[in-house]
Amino acid sequence: MNAVTTAETLALVKAAQVTPDDLIKSFVQPSTSVTGLQAYNLEAPAKNLYPILTPLRNAIARIGGGYASQANWKAITNINVANQRMGLAEGKRGGVITHTQVEFLAAFRGFGLENNVTFEAQYAGKNFDDIKALAVSQLLSATMIGEEKLILGGNTSLALGTTPTPTLTTSTTGGSLAAATQSVICVALGLQAYLDLAGSNNGGIGQSFVGASSILSGQITRTNTDGTTDVFGDGSAQKSVAATQATTGSTSTVTASVTPVVGAVGYAWFIGVGGSERLNALSTINSVVITAPSNGAAQLASTLAASDNSTSSLDFDGLLTQAFKAGSNAYVATQASGVAGTGVGLTADGAGGVSEFEAAFASFYNKYRLSPSVIYVNSQELVNLTKKIVGNSGAPLLRLMNEANVAAGNIVAGTKVGSYLNKITGDIIPIVVHPNMPPGTIFFYTKTLPYPLSGVGEVVRMLMRQDYYQLEWPLKTRKYEYFVGADGVLQHYAPFSMGIITNIANL
Repeated sequence: MNAVTTAETLALVKAAQVTPDDLIKSFVQPSTSVTGLQAYNLEAPAKNLYPILTPLRNAIARIGGGYASQANWKAITNINVANQRMGLAEGKRGGVITHTQVEFLAAFRGFGLENNVTFEAQYAGKNFDDIKALAVSQLLSATMIGEEKLILGGNTSLALGTTPTPTLTTSTTGGSLAAATQSVICVALGLQAYLDLAGSNNGGIGQSFVGASSILSGQITRTNTDGTTDVFGDGSAQKSVAATQATTGSTSTVTASVTPVVGAVGYAWFIGVGGSERLNALSTINSVVITAPSNGAAQLASTLAASDNSTSSLDFDGLLTQAFKAGSNAYVATQASGVAGTGVGLTADGAGGVSEFEAAFASFYNKYRLSPSVIYVNSQELVNLTKKIVGNSGAPLLRLMNEANVAAGNIVAGTKVGSYLNKITGDIIPIVVHPNMPPGTIFFYTKTLPYPLSGVGEVVRMLMRQDYYQLEWPLKTRKYEYFVGADGVLQHYAPFSMGIITNIANL
């Protein structure tokens, strides 16, 4: 190559840079992320952005050794029924004591979930994520979350019955209901049915009640992986008889209320022309103000079977169910209905406390000489508790906990009630937000009994015939199939040590 050739080559290169030809153009940075020659900047592995919150499952003892079809136990709850007096006459013997014995049983239940990975999904995930391992780990997490819901609100024996017929009133202002004969149907909801409608936000994020798309299942017919089917209730009561109310003008509202249902933590409300009532609202008190017509795509009440769907033969009774059940002797207080659509909130006692809590503590001690260990609440109730306690002449009585690592001169705004003093026993009881506790309900939970020689090591336990196990089913198609589950039952030796305050308004 001579100097002339080199000069000519350089000249051609310079010319090409001034006016690029087609070949040069094809190597400029693409204008979109899916064109041209470029890499895909993908971070591996996939990010798991969902909560796994199982405080009760984590805290409750798991005991192996379960067998047969159910756990059975006996309890002696009174050792001197007739309250025989102690005095003795000279030379005579005393009175004979009698005792009260109670029989308990709880049937074992299998529980678990399934997942699968096709061969193609595994191939496609190479060099990014182990899809098979991910399927099993997520399956275990989902099973734990599902067990938490069962422990809190499983229901195999407490029938909610038929929801009472609503009582209706109307106002000509404040809404957008047109002049018509409005028909309203109500459905009382147990915990699991409520979570289906409201969204549990445990194992998922951003869920909420959406009238246009939320679905109340009622009776569930589930097609299993093996092609079999199971039919069971979703946790909701039988829908009420429809009630009607005439509205006038175009800015009306309808206020609806029902008699509180024992065992219910929420209520679903349907409104529309008779026979075409659609899902409109979800409340955690026994009343609601309906201000607008239902979305035209919302679920029809007619899709719900005329049956009580509150129990499931596949569940065991959870803590709330065991407390609500007649004969449990648990403390159950239902807030008064108050003004329909508004309800009654917790009441400040004027001494740095809450009247409803003081009544509960008095009942626990007067009847059973015990104090709860934990108070589980929804975030709504924690906020309301803080307002009631700090804002009701309680500030001088509060014990403020200051962190040593807060810089001098800095002010930390806000106060949170983290525990509550039982003035009767002197116990300081933690207040804990539970991810599955619905608004409007507060749960008192007792971990230990203050009874010597009770024979009860753990007041509550999961008795397992088989604790968590994993199966990889034999291949029958080009798909890996997995199961994770367990078999056991929740045993509560002292259901009287639990307590519930429900139907609490957001005030």
